[in-house]
Amino acid sequence: MAEREIFPKAPITEALLDIRVNLRNSVTLDQLVAFQDCVRDRYPNKRDRKLWKGSFEFGTDGPQLSDKIGGTDGYFFSSSDGRNIVQCRLDGFTFNRLKPYDRWETFRDEALRLWTLYKAVAQPTQIIRVALRYINRIEIPVPIRDFKDYVLTGPEIAPGLPQGLTGFFLQLRMPATDPRTQMVVTETIEPITETKRLPFILDIDVFREAAYEVDEPAPWNALEELHDLKNDVFFKSITAKARELFR
Repeated sequence: MAEREIFPKAPITEALLDIRVNLRNSVTLDQLVAFQDCVRDRYPNKRDRKLWKGSFEFGTDGPQLSDKIGGTDGYFFSSSDGRNIVQCRLDGFTFNRLKPYDRWETFRDEALRLWTLYKAVAQPTQIIRVALRYINRIEIPVPIRDFKDYVLTGPEIAPGLPQGLTGFFLQLRMPATDPRTQMVVTETIEPITETKRLPFILDIDVFREAAYEVDEPAPWNALEELHDLKNDVFFKSITAKARELFR
């Protein structure tokens, strides 16, 4: 993969690296909370991660929400400034970096360091999924003639209808060359800012579902490939005019 431009005003608001795992049934939340002892110096703040599941049932009185089930399935540990967050869960591990984002190598290396600590505490038996997600906030000057002046994939309104938009939500799910890999691209807009910019959200989620041994390099090699894929999606989705906004 050719080297990509690193922008001084990169639009990344959040980057996530996620590893889903299988744990032994004997692993408990008490064991997971011990993870903080390994990271307390850099991640002093802790809060529970809640997972709730429910379903709708349709009857004569209309749709009814069934009883919710769930509860705590892990913990968030965050840095003092709140910009680095690590999730230690019964189903896996996630490292979140909020803006400002430095570069892939910095992000990946901290995720790898934390993953090594998670492995020691949770002792997963297998990796079943690896993923990267990058949320970009592209602030487009208004008025806008066409979103495609900046982003090549976007909403199209039928001729004859009013062409203005006050909101939209678009999601595309696409297969990659590797059949185990999927790309999910989500787009939406937020209200215009006081500086007369329209925030265009370009959310790129790439993941691979495959079985990996916990200590082999293959899952991290897969994450490198997913990072290249994420870059390919991003750079093929924006125009030269958009790149100027990030320089």
